[in-house]
Amino acid sequence: MRILKRTRLAWRLALLLLSTAPCVRADIAVLLEEPYSYDGALAGTGHTALYLARVCAASPTVLRRCQPGEAGVVLSRYHRIAGYDWIAVPLYPYLYAIEKPEDIPLFADNKLEAALRDRYRRRFLENLIPDGPSGETPGGDWYELVGSAYDRTLYGFQIETSSAQDDKFIAAYNARPNRQSYKLVSRNCADFVREAVNFYYPKAAKRALIADLDVSTPKHVAKSFVQFSKRNPELQFTAFVIPQVPGTIRRSQPVHGIVESVFKAKKYELPLLALHPVVAGGVAAAYVAGGRFSPPQDALVFSADDGLQTRLSDKERRSYQKGLEEVTRTVANAEPRREEASWHHLLDGAQLRVDENGHPLLQVRSGDALVDVGITRENVLSSDAPPEIMQELLVARLREQLRGGRSPKTSEPELRKDWKLLEAAFSEDSEEAALRRKAAADALEGLP
Repeated sequence: MRILKRTRLAWRLALLLLSTAPCVRADIAVLLEEPYSYDGALAGTGHTALYLARVCAASPTVLRRCQPGEAGVVLSRYHRIAGYDWIAVPLYPYLYAIEKPEDIPLFADNKLEAALRDRYRRRFLENLIPDGPSGETPGGDWYELVGSAYDRTLYGFQIETSSAQDDKFIAAYNARPNRQSYKLVSRNCADFVREAVNFYYPKAAKRALIADLDVSTPKHVAKSFVQFSKRNPELQFTAFVIPQVPGTIRRSQPVHGIVESVFKAKKYELPLLALHPVVAGGVAAAYVAGGRFSPPQDALVFSADDGLQTRLSDKERRSYQKGLEEVTRTVANAEPRREEASWHHLLDGAQLRVDENGHPLLQVRSGDALVDVGITRENVLSSDAPPEIMQELLVARLREQLRGGRSPKTSEPELRKDWKLLEAAFSEDSEEAALRRKAAADALEGLP
């Protein structure tokens, strides 16, 4: 009887623990990535990739379940990458070409971006993407696999999945052939994401017969996925933005579908209207009928440190802008300095290094000497660079984050961290500095 009672008690305790334990779930997200460079100037269809929150990479071509503390993996299809159809890259390297969130640079240009990408390639991808004949960085599209957020803004559309679905996906994609099969029209990056999403939820992502002429495009894959979430409200859905890293790199452009790229571009639509008005009218009708889709205005903002955060409001942005102008004003009514331009000039000839803790820094020339400039939140204030260099870096970052635009560039918690760094960089003991800090604090008064 005692044994029977103890057994019943054990079962009751087990049931109680199961009923109160948090639900363990995974997530899948479609990443809609804005176009840049030639794509931004011409078609503007951008790129799309698949983010799996609880699936990780045993290698760039083999998947596994994540261990505690790992941030998941991004799968994407590019052509001319070691003969493979898809490559798996951990989240932070895919976005920022670094391994840990604390190593994300505060401000970047093309040279720093290239250096971080090549450094990651040499450490983790050299078996797939070896050096050139003379030991130089190889050409090709491999660079698209790392540091995506330096070149463009990304939008994420995430829906919950189950552990069982993840296990089936891992087994299926590890077992099937992974050989290059990219085709621009029939097997592009959007086709890869569409097929992967439909593996989890059949018919969740589709092609657009009218708006995209039955060709898979990144924008319509995202649109159809969002429509699927609305038809299935029992599945938790989240939309978020991954802002482009502040810097001198050209900002990315809005994502378009095939018909939309013609309808919205005067360089295409006006000649078509003049030469073939009936066709131009058909293009306009196709766009209105099925081509419109914009990321939600209330989308959260991705922070590598803090997850998804509420975007910076217009009121907060204006208050921080006013405070920043007060901090950077050296004399009454003086024009603000062009920190972006001077920081860009500073990077000429700079070399990427790491400090004793492994955080990236730049070795730059200041006068006749070489100095180390910290470029992350972890080391920007602890390097031996002159104070004005640190100030220029932080002011340049904040100016970029506080600019208006169609998508949020930061969240309030993220900006507050940078503001504290700025205050510390301008904390020299002088009456003028004290007055600037007081004026900035007055400008921010009333913010939470």
